Amino acid sequence: MIRYMTAGESHGKCLMVILEGIPAGLKVTEEAINKELSRRQHSFGRGERLQYIENDQVEILSGVRWGETLGSPITMKIQNKDWENWKKIMSISEEDRSDKFRLVRPRPGHTDLAGVLKFDRHDTRDILERASARETAARTAAGAVCKRLLEEFGIQVFSFVTEIGGHRAKLGSLSAEDLFKLAEKSSVRCPDKDAEAKMVKAIQQAKADGDTLGGVYTVAVTGCPVGLGSHVQWDLKLTGRLAQALMSIQAHKGVEIGNGFGLAKDKGSDVHDEIFHEAGRGFFRKTNNAGGLEGGITNGEPIVLQAAMKPLASLRRPLKSVNILTKEEMAAEIVRSDVCPVASASIVGEAMAALVIADAMKEKFGGDSVREMSDNHSRYLEYLRQY
Repeated sequence: MIRYMTAGESHGKCLMVILEGIPAGLKVTEEAINKELSRRQHSFGRGERLQYIENDQVEILSGVRWGETLGSPITMKIQNKDWENWKKIMSISEEDRSDKFRLVRPRPGHTDLAGVLKFDRHDTRDILERASARETAARTAAGAVCKRLLEEFGIQVFSFVTEIGGHRAKLGSLSAEDLFKLAEKSSVRCPDKDAEAKMVKAIQQAKADGDTLGGVYTVAVTGCPVGLGSHVQWDLKLTGRLAQALMSIQAHKGVEIGNGFGLAKDKGSDVHDEIFHEAGRGFFRKTNNAGGLEGGITNGEPIVLQAAMKPLASLRRPLKSVNILTKEEMAAEIVRSDVCPVASASIVGEAMAALVIADAMKEKFGGDSVREMSDNHSRYLEYLRQY
């Protein structure tokens, strides 16, 4: 089982992540993880903190020796450089408590109010610091290690943005790999140049209006063998595990697998992916409306996921709210934030998909070392070829 846990607040000293279950013998470098952290940070629509203040760098504290994993838990730390400006506000000492730092006007669309009511707090900062999407930097680091593991088995994870502010990309018939290559050259990670220009303009207008924008992105996973996940229990279905992983990302409100809701509009004879077989290739499909998953199990085709992200709740022109102490009606807090982080969210989506698929691979093939896991994987592929 591959599992992880993150810790840390948005403006605390650092973010931490412990990743457990990665087999021994996997080559891992801080440079490779930092590359993924950089991809998460730099996109059009991000706020000044992510683009200019923080330059995320990971420090591996345990689980790796001489460039290879040991099979023990991997601990990683991402220092918050902005901590120097927040020492008093985020201090652990009772002596630094001050009402001038208290935030009491919850933002509509945020977990501020629900959080203070649930945890009996009287300062929304006690909630928003942990609820912040800053936490996803730690997930991205964990996902980077899982991507490295998946590469050993020829599995790749891609993403690209398909919609921002109502402007949709035209994707044509390009493969996920080709769409990804185009997206990597785009400031908003959109493979369609015309749509990209409209998205950038919409983000600029939203910023000028003191507003925010949401959007949709796609995550595609190629190279997965048939048989990851299971149909026998609800919590083993890979469809549910992937959907939960993406829905757990801050501000995400919808997940679609394959053609998803579009399948509900058509007849079964029009949407189900017909099955073919060729000697040496085995079973395959010519279409992929199911998005690579049937009954909670991978069917050998690319996994295709769409995730919908709402506009962020932090507005420069805030909506109406209520002071949680006095109960007076007033404008919500103005908190430093992004205008449109959909492009960066797609990188987090890659990380979350990689974490789930890596776990499913470990579940299927076991192994305390990469060599053992690889041997089991090779034998299984041979079995599939001979079936």
